[in-house]
Amino acid sequence: MEFAGSFADGGGQVRGDRSGVARAAIGLLAVLLLTVMLFSLTAGASDASAWMVVKHWLFSAVSPEELSQRDRIIVLEIRLPRIILGALIGSALAVSGAVLQGLFRNPLADPGLVGVSAGASLGAVGTIVLGGTILAPVAALLNIYTLPIMAFLGSLLTTFLLYGIATRRGQTSVATMLLAGIAIAALAAALTGALIYMADDQQLRDLTFWSLGSLAGATWAKIGASGSIILLALAAAPFLARGLNGLSLGEASANHLGIPVQRLKNVAIVTVAAAVGASVAVSGGIGFVGIVVPHLLRLMIGPDHRYLLPASALLGATLLLLADVVSRTIVAPAELPIGIVTAAVGAPFFLWVLLRRRGILDL
Repeated sequence: MEFAGSFADGGGQVRGDRSGVARAAIGLLAVLLLTVMLFSLTAGASDASAWMVVKHWLFSAVSPEELSQRDRIIVLEIRLPRIILGALIGSALAVSGAVLQGLFRNPLADPGLVGVSAGASLGAVGTIVLGGTILAPVAALLNIYTLPIMAFLGSLLTTFLLYGIATRRGQTSVATMLLAGIAIAALAAALTGALIYMADDQQLRDLTFWSLGSLAGATWAKIGASGSIILLALAAAPFLARGLNGLSLGEASANHLGIPVQRLKNVAIVTVAAAVGASVAVSGGIGFVGIVVPHLLRLMIGPDHRYLLPASALLGATLLLLADVVSRTIVAPAELPIGIVTAAVGAPFFLWVLLRRRGILDL
Protein backbone atom coordinates (compact mmCIF):
# COMPACT_ATOMS: atom_id res chain seq x y z
CA MET A 1 0.00 0.00 0.00
CA GLU A 2 3.03 2.26 0.33
CA PHE A 3 3.22 2.66 -3.45
CA ALA A 4 -0.47 3.46 -3.80
CA GLY A 5 -0.13 6.06 -1.09
CA SER A 6 2.78 7.67 -2.89
CA PHE A 7 0.45 8.64 -5.72
CA ALA A 8 -1.29 11.13 -3.49
CA ASP A 9 -0.36 14.79 -3.77
CA GLY A 10 1.64 15.91 -0.78
CA GLY A 11 1.01 12.66 1.04
CA GLY A 12 -2.76 13.24 1.16
CA GLN A 13 -5.59 11.45 -0.57
CA VAL A 14 -5.52 10.65 -4.27
CA ARG A 15 -7.37 13.22 -6.31
CA GLY A 16 -10.48 12.46 -8.28
CA ASP A 17 -10.71 11.38 -11.88
CA ARG A 18 -8.03 13.08 -13.94
CA SER A 19 -8.58 11.19 -17.18
CA GLY A 20 -9.49 14.39 -19.05
CA VAL A 21 -6.31 16.09 -17.88
CA ALA A 22 -4.32 12.96 -18.77
CA ARG A 23 -5.68 12.81 -22.31
CA ALA A 24 -4.97 16.51 -22.85
CA ALA A 25 -1.46 16.06 -21.46
CA ILE A 26 -0.79 13.15 -23.83
CA GLY A 27 -1.85 15.29 -26.78
CA LEU A 28 0.37 18.16 -25.68
CA LEU A 29 3.29 15.79 -25.11
CA ALA A 30 2.88 14.38 -28.63
CA VAL A 31 3.04 17.90 -30.09
CA LEU A 32 6.03 18.74 -27.88
CA LEU A 33 7.86 15.60 -29.01
CA LEU A 34 7.38 16.45 -32.69
CA THR A 35 8.59 20.00 -32.03
CA VAL A 36 11.69 18.78 -30.21
CA MET A 37 12.43 16.25 -32.97
CA LEU A 38 12.39 19.02 -35.59
CA PHE A 39 14.52 21.24 -33.36
CA SER A 40 16.99 18.41 -32.80
CA LEU A 41 17.19 17.87 -36.55
CA THR A 42 18.44 21.45 -37.01
CA ALA A 43 20.73 21.62 -33.93
CA GLY A 44 24.37 20.62 -33.97
CA ALA A 45 27.94 21.72 -34.49
CA SER A 46 27.52 21.60 -38.27
CA ASP A 47 25.72 24.35 -40.17
CA ALA A 48 24.04 21.82 -42.46
CA SER A 49 20.84 23.20 -43.97
CA ALA A 50 18.39 20.93 -42.22
CA TRP A 51 15.43 23.10 -43.19
CA MET A 52 16.14 22.56 -46.88
CA VAL A 53 16.36 18.83 -46.31
CA VAL A 54 13.14 18.79 -44.28
CA LYS A 55 11.31 20.79 -46.94
CA HIS A 56 12.47 18.38 -49.61
CA TRP A 57 11.71 15.34 -47.44
CA LEU A 58 8.23 16.42 -46.30
CA PHE A 59 6.94 18.67 -49.03
CA SER A 60 9.20 18.06 -52.05
CA ALA A 61 9.50 21.86 -52.24
CA VAL A 62 13.22 21.63 -52.87
CA SER A 63 14.66 19.74 -55.80
CA PRO A 64 17.47 17.26 -55.16
CA GLU A 65 19.81 19.48 -57.16
CA GLU A 66 19.42 22.29 -54.60
CA LEU A 67 20.58 20.03 -51.77
CA SER A 68 24.27 19.59 -51.13
CA GLN A 69 25.52 16.05 -50.62
CA ARG A 70 27.01 17.14 -47.30
CA ASP A 71 23.69 18.44 -45.97
CA ARG A 72 21.89 15.30 -47.08
CA ILE A 73 24.41 13.01 -45.34
CA ILE A 74 24.54 15.03 -42.11
CA VAL A 75 20.78 15.36 -41.74
CA LEU A 76 19.49 12.09 -43.17
CA GLU A 77 22.32 9.71 -42.30
CA ILE A 78 23.62 11.15 -39.00
CA ARG A 79 21.03 13.33 -37.27
CA LEU A 80 17.81 11.56 -38.30
CA PRO A 81 18.88 8.06 -37.17
CA ARG A 82 20.15 9.62 -33.94
CA ILE A 83 16.81 11.32 -33.32
CA ILE A 84 14.79 8.18 -34.00
CA LEU A 85 17.07 6.03 -31.84
CA GLY A 86 17.04 8.64 -29.06
CA ALA A 87 13.25 8.78 -29.09
CA LEU A 88 13.00 5.00 -28.93
CA ILE A 89 15.52 4.72 -26.09
CA GLY A 90 13.97 7.58 -24.11
CA SER A 91 10.55 5.96 -24.45
CA ALA A 92 11.91 2.54 -23.49
CA LEU A 93 13.70 3.76 -20.36
CA ALA A 94 10.76 5.88 -19.16
CA VAL A 95 8.18 3.14 -19.74
CA SER A 96 10.47 0.58 -18.10
CA GLY A 97 10.72 2.83 -15.05
CA ALA A 98 6.94 3.20 -14.88
CA VAL A 99 6.42 -0.57 -15.20
CA LEU A 100 9.05 -1.37 -12.56
CA GLN A 101 7.55 1.18 -10.18
CA GLY A 102 4.13 -0.36 -10.70
CA LEU A 103 5.50 -3.87 -10.25
CA PHE A 104 7.38 -3.02 -7.03
CA ARG A 105 4.72 -0.52 -5.94
CA ASN A 106 7.33 2.11 -5.18
CA PRO A 107 8.32 5.24 -7.14
CA LEU A 108 12.03 4.78 -6.36
CA ALA A 109 12.37 1.75 -8.64
CA ASP A 110 14.40 2.50 -11.75
CA PRO A 111 16.29 0.26 -14.20
CA GLY A 112 19.55 2.04 -13.45
CA LEU A 113 19.15 2.05 -9.67
CA VAL A 114 18.12 -1.58 -9.14
CA GLY A 115 20.75 -3.24 -11.31
CA VAL A 116 18.75 -3.97 -14.46
CA SER A 117 20.87 -1.64 -16.60
CA ALA A 118 24.05 -3.09 -15.07
CA GLY A 119 22.99 -6.57 -16.13
CA ALA A 120 22.27 -5.34 -19.64
CA SER A 121 25.68 -3.64 -19.72
CA LEU A 122 27.36 -6.88 -18.69
CA GLY A 123 25.70 -8.74 -21.56
CA ALA A 124 26.61 -6.01 -24.04
CA VAL A 125 30.23 -5.66 -22.89
CA GLY A 126 30.65 -9.44 -22.95
CA THR A 127 29.47 -9.44 -26.56
CA ILE A 128 31.81 -6.60 -27.57
CA VAL A 129 34.87 -8.16 -25.93
CA LEU A 130 34.21 -11.85 -26.57
CA GLY A 131 32.26 -11.58 -29.81
CA GLY A 132 35.29 -12.58 -31.87
CA THR A 133 36.35 -15.49 -29.67
CA ILE A 134 34.14 -17.40 -27.24
CA LEU A 135 30.89 -15.92 -28.49
CA ALA A 136 31.85 -16.09 -32.18
CA PRO A 137 29.37 -18.93 -32.94
CA VAL A 138 26.56 -16.97 -31.27
CA ALA A 139 27.52 -13.80 -33.14
CA ALA A 140 27.55 -15.71 -36.44
CA LEU A 141 24.10 -17.11 -35.72
CA LEU A 142 22.39 -13.93 -34.51
CA ASN A 143 24.29 -11.46 -36.72
CA ILE A 144 23.29 -7.82 -36.01
CA TYR A 145 20.88 -8.95 -33.27
CA THR A 146 23.70 -10.40 -31.14
CA LEU A 147 24.34 -7.28 -29.05
CA PRO A 148 20.70 -6.39 -28.20
CA ILE A 149 19.79 -10.02 -27.50
CA MET A 150 22.75 -10.59 -25.18
CA ALA A 151 22.00 -7.32 -23.38
CA PHE A 152 18.37 -8.44 -23.08
CA LEU A 153 19.44 -11.74 -21.53
CA GLY A 154 21.67 -9.91 -19.05
CA SER A 155 18.89 -7.55 -17.98
CA LEU A 156 16.38 -10.42 -17.84
CA LEU A 157 18.60 -12.42 -15.51
CA THR A 158 19.19 -9.51 -13.14
CA THR A 159 15.49 -8.53 -13.11
CA PHE A 160 14.33 -12.04 -12.21
CA LEU A 161 17.08 -12.28 -9.60
CA LEU A 162 16.13 -8.93 -8.10
CA TYR A 163 12.44 -9.79 -7.93
CA GLY A 164 13.16 -13.18 -6.42
CA ILE A 165 15.33 -11.67 -3.68
CA ALA A 166 13.04 -8.73 -2.86
CA THR A 167 9.73 -10.60 -2.82
CA ARG A 168 8.62 -12.96 -0.06
CA ARG A 169 5.10 -14.33 0.44
CA GLY A 170 3.76 -11.99 -2.19
CA GLN A 171 5.20 -8.89 -0.50
CA THR A 172 8.06 -6.85 -1.96
CA SER A 173 10.44 -5.20 0.49
CA VAL A 174 11.55 -1.83 -0.82
CA ALA A 175 14.66 -1.77 1.36
CA THR A 176 15.62 -5.26 0.20
CA MET A 177 14.95 -4.27 -3.41
CA LEU A 178 17.25 -1.26 -3.27
CA LEU A 179 20.01 -3.08 -1.36
CA ALA A 180 19.78 -6.12 -3.64
CA GLY A 181 19.87 -3.82 -6.65
CA ILE A 182 23.06 -2.22 -5.35
CA ALA A 183 24.63 -5.64 -4.76
CA ILE A 184 23.58 -6.97 -8.18
CA ALA A 185 24.85 -3.81 -9.89
CA ALA A 186 28.18 -4.09 -8.03
CA LEU A 187 28.57 -7.73 -9.05
CA ALA A 188 27.70 -6.95 -12.66
CA ALA A 189 30.14 -4.02 -12.60
CA ALA A 190 32.90 -6.29 -11.27
CA LEU A 191 32.34 -8.80 -14.07
CA THR A 192 32.14 -5.97 -16.58
CA GLY A 193 35.44 -4.62 -15.25
CA ALA A 194 37.06 -8.02 -15.73
CA LEU A 195 35.87 -8.08 -19.33
CA ILE A 196 37.14 -4.54 -19.92
CA TYR A 197 40.53 -5.63 -18.56
CA MET A 198 40.60 -8.27 -21.33
CA ALA A 199 39.69 -5.77 -24.08
CA ASP A 200 42.15 -4.49 -26.67
CA ASP A 201 42.85 -0.80 -27.33
CA GLN A 202 40.10 -0.31 -29.91
CA GLN A 203 37.53 -2.04 -27.73
CA LEU A 204 38.62 0.06 -24.74
CA ARG A 205 38.04 3.30 -26.65
CA ASP A 206 34.59 2.13 -27.69
CA LEU A 207 33.68 0.91 -24.21
CA THR A 208 34.88 4.04 -22.40
CA PHE A 209 32.60 6.37 -24.35
CA TRP A 210 29.79 3.81 -24.52
CA SER A 211 29.79 3.28 -20.74
CA LEU A 212 28.94 6.96 -20.18
CA GLY A 213 26.01 6.83 -22.57
CA SER A 214 25.93 8.15 -26.12
CA LEU A 215 23.78 8.25 -29.24
CA ALA A 216 26.76 9.09 -31.44
CA GLY A 217 26.87 5.66 -33.02
CA ALA A 218 23.27 5.71 -34.22
CA THR A 219 22.79 4.09 -37.63
CA TRP A 220 19.84 2.71 -39.54
CA ALA A 221 21.23 -0.79 -38.96
CA LYS A 222 21.21 -0.31 -35.19
CA ILE A 223 17.68 1.04 -35.36
CA GLY A 224 16.65 -2.08 -37.27
CA ALA A 225 18.29 -4.38 -34.72
CA SER A 226 17.53 -2.77 -31.37
CA GLY A 227 14.59 -0.65 -32.45
CA SER A 228 12.50 -3.66 -33.38
CA ILE A 229 12.96 -5.14 -29.88
CA ILE A 230 12.18 -1.81 -28.22
CA LEU A 231 9.04 -1.37 -30.32
CA LEU A 232 7.81 -4.85 -29.35
CA ALA A 233 8.36 -4.03 -25.67
CA LEU A 234 6.59 -0.67 -26.00
CA ALA A 235 3.70 -2.33 -27.81
CA ALA A 236 3.35 -4.87 -24.99
CA ALA A 237 3.47 -2.29 -22.16
CA PRO A 238 -0.11 -0.88 -22.54
CA PHE A 239 -1.53 -4.38 -22.02
CA LEU A 240 0.01 -4.31 -18.52
CA ALA A 241 -1.86 -1.14 -17.51
CA ARG A 242 -4.96 -2.74 -16.01
CA GLY A 243 -2.91 -5.30 -14.10
CA LEU A 244 -0.52 -2.67 -12.73
CA ASN A 245 -3.48 -0.55 -11.61
CA GLY A 246 -4.86 -3.52 -9.70
CA LEU A 247 -1.45 -4.45 -8.32
CA SER A 248 -1.12 -0.99 -6.73
CA LEU A 249 -3.81 -2.12 -4.25
CA GLY A 250 -1.74 -5.16 -3.26
CA GLU A 251 -1.42 -8.66 -4.66
CA ALA A 252 -4.36 -10.05 -2.67
CA SER A 253 -6.69 -7.33 -3.96
CA ALA A 254 -5.40 -7.81 -7.48
CA ASN A 255 -6.17 -11.54 -7.27
CA HIS A 256 -9.71 -10.76 -6.09
CA LEU A 257 -10.12 -8.49 -9.11
CA GLY A 258 -9.32 -11.44 -11.38
CA ILE A 259 -5.84 -10.28 -12.37
CA PRO A 260 -3.39 -13.15 -13.05
CA VAL A 261 -0.69 -11.70 -10.82
CA GLN A 262 2.09 -14.18 -11.53
CA ARG A 263 1.61 -13.94 -15.28
CA LEU A 264 1.57 -10.16 -14.96
CA LYS A 265 4.89 -10.24 -13.10
CA ASN A 266 6.51 -12.49 -15.69
CA VAL A 267 5.33 -10.40 -18.66
CA ALA A 268 6.32 -7.16 -16.94
CA ILE A 269 9.81 -8.46 -16.16
CA VAL A 270 10.37 -9.70 -19.72
CA THR A 271 9.05 -6.42 -21.15
CA VAL A 272 11.36 -4.31 -18.98
CA ALA A 273 14.33 -6.57 -19.69
CA ALA A 274 13.76 -6.38 -23.46
CA ALA A 275 13.35 -2.61 -23.49
CA VAL A 276 16.32 -1.88 -21.21
CA GLY A 277 18.57 -4.51 -22.77
CA ALA A 278 18.02 -3.30 -26.32
CA SER A 279 18.49 0.33 -25.21
CA VAL A 280 21.71 -0.26 -23.28
CA ALA A 281 23.11 -2.32 -26.16
CA VAL A 282 23.21 0.68 -28.48
CA SER A 283 23.42 3.67 -26.14
CA GLY A 284 25.35 2.50 -23.10
CA GLY A 285 24.48 3.65 -19.60
CA ILE A 286 21.85 6.41 -19.54
CA GLY A 287 20.49 6.79 -16.04
CA PHE A 288 17.61 8.43 -14.19
CA VAL A 289 15.21 8.77 -17.13
CA GLY A 290 13.16 5.93 -15.68
CA ILE A 291 12.68 7.61 -12.32
CA VAL A 292 12.30 11.26 -13.33
CA VAL A 293 9.68 10.87 -16.05
CA PRO A 294 7.07 8.63 -14.34
CA HIS A 295 7.30 10.58 -11.08
CA LEU A 296 6.73 13.92 -12.79
CA LEU A 297 3.78 12.53 -14.72
CA ARG A 298 2.14 11.05 -11.62
CA LEU A 299 2.16 14.50 -10.07
CA MET A 300 0.46 15.93 -13.17
CA ILE A 301 -1.93 13.27 -14.48
CA GLY A 302 -2.25 10.75 -11.65
CA PRO A 303 -1.27 7.09 -11.26
CA ASP A 304 -3.57 5.45 -13.83
CA HIS A 305 -1.22 3.33 -15.97
CA ARG A 306 -3.58 3.53 -18.94
CA TYR A 307 -2.42 7.11 -19.33
CA LEU A 308 0.87 6.99 -17.41
CA LEU A 309 2.55 4.52 -19.78
CA PRO A 310 1.90 6.35 -23.09
CA ALA A 311 2.65 9.68 -21.44
CA SER A 312 5.92 8.28 -20.09
CA ALA A 313 6.90 7.13 -23.58
CA LEU A 314 6.30 10.61 -25.03
CA LEU A 315 7.96 12.58 -22.22
CA GLY A 316 10.88 10.15 -21.98
CA ALA A 317 11.59 10.52 -25.69
CA THR A 318 11.32 14.30 -25.45
CA LEU A 319 13.65 14.66 -22.46
CA LEU A 320 16.29 12.34 -23.90
CA LEU A 321 16.30 14.23 -27.20
CA LEU A 322 16.71 17.51 -25.31
CA ALA A 323 19.57 16.00 -23.31
CA ASP A 324 21.14 14.84 -26.57
CA VAL A 325 20.93 18.35 -28.02
CA VAL A 326 22.69 19.66 -24.91
CA SER A 327 25.34 16.95 -25.08
CA ARG A 328 26.32 17.75 -28.69
CA THR A 329 26.15 21.54 -28.47
CA ILE A 330 27.42 22.52 -25.01
CA VAL A 331 31.06 21.70 -25.85
CA ALA A 332 30.80 21.79 -29.65
CA PRO A 333 32.45 20.62 -31.84
CA ALA A 334 33.21 17.95 -29.23
CA GLU A 335 30.42 15.89 -27.70
CA LEU A 336 29.60 15.36 -24.03
CA PRO A 337 28.36 11.83 -23.20
CA ILE A 338 24.61 12.00 -22.75
CA GLY A 339 24.76 9.91 -19.57
CA ILE A 340 26.54 12.82 -17.86
CA VAL A 341 23.72 15.19 -18.79
CA THR A 342 20.93 12.89 -17.56
CA ALA A 343 22.82 12.11 -14.33
CA ALA A 344 23.42 15.82 -13.65
CA VAL A 345 19.65 16.40 -13.79
CA GLY A 346 18.41 13.06 -12.49
CA ALA A 347 20.59 12.64 -9.39
CA PRO A 348 19.33 15.83 -7.66
CA PHE A 349 15.78 14.87 -8.65
CA PHE A 350 16.21 11.43 -7.07
CA LEU A 351 17.44 13.05 -3.84
CA TRP A 352 14.42 15.37 -3.90
CA VAL A 353 12.04 12.42 -4.27
CA LEU A 354 13.79 10.57 -1.45
CA LEU A 355 13.76 13.54 0.94
CA ARG A 356 10.16 14.37 0.06
CA ARG A 357 9.03 10.82 0.84
CA ARG A 358 10.81 10.97 4.20
CA GLY A 359 9.06 14.22 5.03
CA ILE A 360 12.28 16.24 5.16
CA LEU A 361 11.17 18.48 2.31
CA ASP A 362 7.63 19.77 1.90
CA LEU A 363 7.74 20.88 -1.73
